[in-house]
Amino acid sequence: MTMAHRATRRTALSTTDSPALVLGDRDLAAPLHAAGAPVTLVSRPTDIARYSRYVSRWLADPRPDDDALAATLLAAARLGRQPAVLFYQQDDDLLFVSRRRRELAPDLRFVIASADLVEKLVDKAAFQDLAAQVGLPVPCGRVLDLTGPLPATAELSFPLLVKPLRRESSWDSASAAKAAVVRDGRQLDDLVRRLDGRHARVIVQQPIDGPESRIESYHVYVDATGQVAAEFTGRKLRTYPRSLGHSTAVVTTDAPDVVRVGRDVVDRLALTGVAKLDFKRGADGRLWLLEINPRFNLWHNVGAAAGVNIPATVRADLLGRPRPRRAAARPGVAWCHVKPDLLSAREEGTSVGSWLRWAVACETRSGLDPADPMPHLVGKLAVPLYRRIRRRPERPDGT
Repeated sequence: MTMAHRATRRTALSTTDSPALVLGDRDLAAPLHAAGAPVTLVSRPTDIARYSRYVSRWLADPRPDDDALAATLLAAARLGRQPAVLFYQQDDDLLFVSRRRRELAPDLRFVIASADLVEKLVDKAAFQDLAAQVGLPVPCGRVLDLTGPLPATAELSFPLLVKPLRRESSWDSASAAKAAVVRDGRQLDDLVRRLDGRHARVIVQQPIDGPESRIESYHVYVDATGQVAAEFTGRKLRTYPRSLGHSTAVVTTDAPDVVRVGRDVVDRLALTGVAKLDFKRGADGRLWLLEINPRFNLWHNVGAAAGVNIPATVRADLLGRPRPRRAAARPGVAWCHVKPDLLSAREEGTSVGSWLRWAVACETRSGLDPADPMPHLVGKLAVPLYRRIRRRPERPDGT
């Protein structure tokens, strides 16, 4: 029996309870599984998360055909006897659910911010305007139009932090980091050349000095009545690349000022649903709001391990069940993405032995995880074989 068949066969073995349909990865499946939800993962065929012990069933994600994805989700929801709850993890997933909410809502249960707010939070130019309108503590910034001449150097105050308006793969070909710092007009011109016309506009902001470990976050679920149902705070430990990179190690914290500022931002925006608010703490201790992501994310795995399971609380509300007991998250609970975090730790001068002792003590992990080894094994063995077969040219007889 192939691994793909094994993944499908688990459907028959799973509980008849309300399924959690997950547009996401293992870090979202884990807290739902911990709450007793049978997880149906919707992802690419090469996604190794489908082999996780936290996943009961797998469905192929047919995107870029959004119509087909909607049909897949609705068919899965109508198949079961219990109502299905939908979870979404990336920006593309968020926008799909938001823009299709009327079509999906009759058969799927989910929480999501208002359609207008979702669009404004995903687009960094619209978010900059929104922040100015409601008085959010964001760094000063402006949008640069790259289709015409750039502003004169004298009009710009270097250094500048340059970010795409949306997270897109086309940015990755120009920068390994999520953003880029340019210190003069020459560096800005060089970045524009590397973007090679793939971005018509970017946003530039005054950077907040300090390492990525000064980035702190507020995680919240606001219910339909506007009340905070669950919340916790955290801080980045490392990213890869080390500057402006993607998170490789994070830890929960006890930060009352992050909670206070986070709640104020949520109130100003009348935000409901789930959200992650990223702040950077300046040298003077002031919290600067960098972005708001109104979707589920990897932090919900470590949050659940710390005692605040936001996906489980959302699911309980949508199914009309009692919520998990509300408690403060335990500070110091860690998550790491094993391979890139080792690279980041080595770059900062940490020995392999010291890092390994720390990683073994982590409560949650992505990548190589002894508690859930199958995705890693499949990634090392089956996925490369699958890709080679897909690239193999057909024989003359068509076989």
